[in-house]
Amino acid sequence: MTGPRVTIKIPAELRLFLPADRRTEVLGLTTDGSSSLGHVVESLGIPLTEVGALAVDGRDVPTGHVPAAGEVVEVRTVCRPQAVPGAPLRFLLDVHLGTLARRLRLLGVDAAYESEDIGDPALAALSAEERRVLLSRDRGLLRRRELWAGGYVYSDRPEEQLHDVLGRFEPVLAPWTRCVACNGPLRDADKESVRDRLADGTSRTYDVFAECTGCGGVYWRGAHHTRLSAVVEQALRDHGEGRPPAAG
Repeated sequence: MTGPRVTIKIPAELRLFLPADRRTEVLGLTTDGSSSLGHVVESLGIPLTEVGALAVDGRDVPTGHVPAAGEVVEVRTVCRPQAVPGAPLRFLLDVHLGTLARRLRLLGVDAAYESEDIGDPALAALSAEERRVLLSRDRGLLRRRELWAGGYVYSDRPEEQLHDVLGRFEPVLAPWTRCVACNGPLRDADKESVRDRLADGTSRTYDVFAECTGCGGVYWRGAHHTRLSAVVEQALRDHGEGRPPAAG
């Protein structure tokens, strides 16, 4: 390639996306002279969902800027908490993030989840159709043009994933209000209305129940409640109730 040569500065947080032999703070790069700066950054492996701003010679530029010879490009990370256009804040998680989806739902966060691999084009289209922030560890998926909004999940550990997502997007938390199985809202239910869906031991032992308005699942404070309460309490300590919903 014999196009303009530019200098690109990459912050430490984004260098994991670079090829192993190019993970340095400053890169010299020869461009084709016609591709946008957004395309150049993505060609390095960095999804634009993880880029907060681009600056050239100290001034902010749009992703459509075409780099010229000698320019110094600074790639900046997203601001935290990250503002997402529109309301309410909702998420879509890919097939590999089932545990994270269930924990977000436990906290009352609207988190749609595809338990089967429907393919990258369909996931990105669903994100756009339902205006959901797509969460994924698939860099290629987050580079799809039809995507409405997205975020890379940096850790492969559910505890760290949850902490990262809550800190980055600050969703409003409303624990125990959403079905962890299907994402539907929960409502209080009296024992008689759900008795036919309970095992005999559960019916004899518990009196307080909730019911999913979507799938009809029944919830009570059973053997797993202590473990789940620990997840909820930790999230509330670290992140409070999150930001209030945006107006409009």
